[in-house]
Amino acid sequence: MKPWSQAPGERSPKFYSVAEAARMFQTSQMTLYRAIADNQFPAVRIRGRLIIPAIAVERMIEAALGSNSAVDAADFVGEGAA
Repeated sequence: MKPWSQAPGERSPKFYSVAEAARMFQTSQMTLYRAIADNQFPAVRIRGRLIIPAIAVERMIEAALGSNSAVDAADFVGEGAA
């Protein structure tokens, strides 16, 4: 689940469930669902299921570490399409 604590040879996931992402960000699933509904958090909808692209999470982490400050998840909505 956490790409930064993988065992050697273990493959990174391409997507996280909302539950997995909520645990990673230490927030509730409902908070994350609301952010997604408000277009404030990147997600992919497949019929009724929402999944979080791992690349979006990785980019958020890199941006926060690179800027040494907080980043807004809404800035990463729509990035994966490019």
